[in-house]
Amino acid sequence: MQYSELLTKPVERFLLYLKSEKQLSLNTQINYRRQLYAIIKLATDVEISCWQNVDSSAVRLLIGRSKRDGLNASSLSLRLSAMRSFFNWMVNQKQLNANPAKGVLNPKQGRHLPKNINIDDINQLMDIEYNDPLSVRDRTMLELMYGSGLRLSELVGLNCKTLNLVDGEVRVMGKGSKERKLPLGRESIKWLKHWLSMRDFLSPQDDALFISKLGKRISPRNVEKRFAQWGVKQGLNVHIHPHKLRHSFATHMLESSGDLRAVQELLGHADLSTTQVYTHLDFSHLADVYDSAHPRAKRGKS
Repeated sequence: MQYSELLTKPVERFLLYLKSEKQLSLNTQINYRRQLYAIIKLATDVEISCWQNVDSSAVRLLIGRSKRDGLNASSLSLRLSAMRSFFNWMVNQKQLNANPAKGVLNPKQGRHLPKNINIDDINQLMDIEYNDPLSVRDRTMLELMYGSGLRLSELVGLNCKTLNLVDGEVRVMGKGSKERKLPLGRESIKWLKHWLSMRDFLSPQDDALFISKLGKRISPRNVEKRFAQWGVKQGLNVHIHPHKLRHSFATHMLESSGDLRAVQELLGHADLSTTQVYTHLDFSHLADVYDSAHPRAKRGKS
């Protein structure tokens, strides 16, 4: 299809600018070209002959047409971003007085929670028979992530002094530097004791609970990598990611207990207070709900 040069020439100059001056990667250049020529086609369909005729209403019309063509929210945001960048360049080139896409909001994107891991797969994942320090460390992290629903940042931020294995508790620092106390299940306590008996073999440099083979606090990226490797090694058909374990914890607790407020408290979701009256639950109640509902709890002093 032949398009008006009043639409294509500025786009070609912009693409040359991205290549020669911005020196963007080839893939990024290709993506910009694809999005901008899709916009040119839409503009032609609605009889827009030059970019100077585009205002915020026209931008919304083009995005609306894109949505009608089947683009999802993520792709619509990408297209709008390409338009903003192009129009910014047009303003800098004094070919437009203002960016017509600047005030147009990105389409709302639905939250996509990761699929939870079923109980059979959880048990298969946890069935690690290796007894070297790194394997024991990883098994302990897996137990703690799923057993207490920790965030990845909370897991790697744990120190030995935050544990109370006698009472089966752990103190974690959540978002907004808010500390909360969580119950530990019997399996978590068992493996924490096992790990602590081997931790010194890695020559720890500080009080970090989970450390790398170099003795330093383990990094979030390292945890993600190790969890994914164990998923493959244990023969699972699902990708194992720390947040997927946290989501599975929440799903299984809710399915078993139906106590939404207790699960919210365990997860540290203080922000949910904006959608409902939030009743603070004391720790003994949380521990009771945990004991009765979590499939790997069965807490008890030992």
